[in-house]
Amino acid sequence: MVQSKAVYMTRITIMALGSRGDVQPYVALGRALAEVGYQVRVATFESFAGLVRGQGLEFHRVEGDAEALVQLAAGSGMNTRNPIKLMGALRRSYGQMAEAYERAFLAENLRATDLILNQLPGAAYGRDLAEKLRIPHIAVSVIPLLPTRAFPIPLLAARSLGGWLNRASYTLAETLFWVLFRQPINRFRRKLGLSSAPLIFKPTSDPIINGFSERVVPRPPDWGADVHLTGWWLLDESDWTPPAALTDWLAAGDPPVFIGFGSMIAPDPAGLTRTVIAALGKAGRRGVLASGWAKLGGDLPDTILSVDYVPYTWLFPRMAAVIHHGGSGTTGLALRSGVPSMVVPFAADQPYWGERTRALGVGVAPIPVKALTVDNLTAAITRLTADAEMRSRAAALGDKLRQEDGLGAAVKIVRGIIPP
Repeated sequence: MVQSKAVYMTRITIMALGSRGDVQPYVALGRALAEVGYQVRVATFESFAGLVRGQGLEFHRVEGDAEALVQLAAGSGMNTRNPIKLMGALRRSYGQMAEAYERAFLAENLRATDLILNQLPGAAYGRDLAEKLRIPHIAVSVIPLLPTRAFPIPLLAARSLGGWLNRASYTLAETLFWVLFRQPINRFRRKLGLSSAPLIFKPTSDPIINGFSERVVPRPPDWGADVHLTGWWLLDESDWTPPAALTDWLAAGDPPVFIGFGSMIAPDPAGLTRTVIAALGKAGRRGVLASGWAKLGGDLPDTILSVDYVPYTWLFPRMAAVIHHGGSGTTGLALRSGVPSMVVPFAADQPYWGERTRALGVGVAPIPVKALTVDNLTAAITRLTADAEMRSRAAALGDKLRQEDGLGAAVKIVRGIIPP
């Protein structure tokens, strides 16, 4: 009797930490990889266990609560563009998580891995573990973080500083990162039985797959062949059914304006809500207000509908305009929707995505949350909903972005490196 051999499945570990907007694209990528035959594990915060397992993926726990971490980061001063202050904020927030990262990534079961996809800054932990296991490592990102002369690192500046300074901004960011993380990385490497990391940060030479569109971030000429731009990685939520109350409200009037800030923490939720209510009223527009981690809402007029979670792929195309915080994933969904948008940045790379939205002619200039007033928000809403040429450009870009298959392109790259 001939015994059949067990089918071996290539095992992939995805390391992804941050807010839901940071993690969800990698869960989408994990699901796409699983659908073509990979065995996929996602190592992320325990608060996302349901999100990971809900997509049929294996969950690997990293201690920590995403919302609490974002609150700590906000309180630590992460909304600064000053690199020295930013380093201090990182040390007070994310730096405190180093021991939890170490425990999670030293776990014995994590070594049953054939490939690591790593979202962590500087390819931290992932490339060290891959070195120990002698397996391939791929950096993955939804933010353009690879050094270039074309534009500065989005974490520090939104507009070009000129070729030399643009490139220098990456060196500065890498140096600050290494000052913060070299010691815990070296401790991690010692426990893996590896030699110490160099004194000067050495960027990864491994392939990097970027989950955003070249139509939005034109490919810099100084990026090599191992740098891939695929388009955004979107979670398939096509089986979601909208509640009747939502569809009835939308059908009862003109398309509304969406306003929501995702996983951002508002220092004054009531004040920000009042600003939104007043601006929508002065502009004469209905609004959909997402409560989010900013905890917006409360006593709202009938012209504003409060929502908790609604898939943006379903909601945004039904809006007259979209006003959001400027996370990479939300920016991609706003641009993909085909309606004009505006970013109200809070921190990090958000001003960059706001500037890209403006530069593409599909939205108005970003207004930082600290500078948001009733008058400037009213003016933004009015232009977003009344500028016919902007609406035409937004529709054209949205049509092109919807034709991209970011997940399919990323899966093809992975399969070229290691088959299922």
